[in-house]
Amino acid sequence: MKVEKEELLHIAKLADLKISDNEVENYLANLQDILNFANIVNDAPVENLQETIGANDNYNVFRKDEVIEFKDKESLLSNAPEKEQNMFKIPKVL
Repeated sequence: MKVEKEELLHIAKLADLKISDNEVENYLANLQDILNFANIVNDAPVENLQETIGANDNYNVFRKDEVIEFKDKESLLSNAPEKEQNMFKIPKVL
C-alpha cells in the first residue's frame, strides 16, 4: 500500500500537525516504513503456534501482611522536617 501526499496531509490535518512542504517527503517515507513493518508483522506465520500470555510461568507471589515494629524510631524521625508525639507531622490534606 502506497501512501499518497493527499492522504498524509489529511492525516496531518486530523492530528492538527503543521507540516511544511519540505517536510512532506520525509513524513511520507517514515509513514511508508511504519506501514511496511505493520504488513510484515501481519503476515508473520502464526499457524501451529500455541497461545502464550508471557514468556515464562511467573506469577504474582503474595506475602503475608505482618505488622513489624520499627526499633529505632528516633533515627527514623530525625529525617522528618517536623514531628509531634513521636510521629511525622504533615500538612492537612483535604
